[in-house]
Amino acid sequence: MILVTGGTGMLGAHLLHNLLLKNIQIRALKRKNSNLEIVKQIFQYYSNNAEELFEKIEWFDADMMDKYAVFESMHGIETVYHSAALVSFNPKDRRKMLENNVHGTANIVNAAIENKVSKFCHVSSISALGISESEGLVDEKTFRNPKGVYSGYSLSKYYSELEVWRGITEGLNAVIVNPSIILGPGNWNSGSPSIFSAIKKGMRFYSKGITGYVDVLDVVKAMTTLVESDITNERFIVSSENLSYKEIFTAVANNLNVKKPNIPANSFMLSMAWRIELLRNFITGKTPLITKEIANSAQNHHLYSSEKLINSLGFKFNPIAQCILRIAEIYKKEHELKKNIQPI
Repeated sequence: MILVTGGTGMLGAHLLHNLLLKNIQIRALKRKNSNLEIVKQIFQYYSNNAEELFEKIEWFDADMMDKYAVFESMHGIETVYHSAALVSFNPKDRRKMLENNVHGTANIVNAAIENKVSKFCHVSSISALGISESEGLVDEKTFRNPKGVYSGYSLSKYYSELEVWRGITEGLNAVIVNPSIILGPGNWNSGSPSIFSAIKKGMRFYSKGITGYVDVLDVVKAMTTLVESDITNERFIVSSENLSYKEIFTAVANNLNVKKPNIPANSFMLSMAWRIELLRNFITGKTPLITKEIANSAQNHHLYSSEKLINSLGFKFNPIAQCILRIAEIYKKEHELKKNIQPI
């Protein structure tokens, strides 16, 4: 039996669907108040028997911070895919995110060791890696300056990954994947899927940053292939292409048949935007749409290399252009269906 954490997220739901198609027994961790509708929705994008597949999942209520519940969830488990993590760039969430991601991962790792799990796959992030000082390619060995300034999310993923490396020294058989920005369909108001909603609604601005992007299907393929291989105790960047935000936004707009963002957001505009959002957050309590961390990240040029994954597995990535086309078609089909549903 396989245990999946983070199954209610975009990546986790795609992973669940992939594993279910292989007729594998799956137990998935969730919180008691988790919304499972997004999982069913993602299944429907790829299968005509989404409900039937969904019913095969054994859902297990457990908060990752509850080490006893986590330990119980791992009884009889042979393989663990750990993709659960709190993602936020709001400074107010920094402490909570560090506690949740790091201590939660520690509990998952400890339970896996105690239950003698045969293989463990941890989903880290490119944000846990070092940063090239010369805008060269970042790989798995790029130095991470301990004196550098990092976002709360970056720190949480870095320290979470350290918990897995600690587990490896204690006998855990693990692989680590470090995906770049994962593109896929899901909750259109959250994460990368929200790019499609924002551009459809007429977003006009783009930043000058460059970073890595990868199809969610490729991340799932990398995870399952590594778990099924003899490779152990290694980390792998999973990133298809390094592209500018302008290139990504233009591709999304073209596939949605709307105007592309055509106004470059310079440093001054971004600095004003996050300050205005900070004030709005203070007055209304609403989550800021852009924070200082997001503004800074949007201007960076970070390039990533997946050469290790390609050479180790002969891995072939889906072109990002095809990925965006697929997601845009799903987005248009879903929103056209909603538009045509008449209230009773």
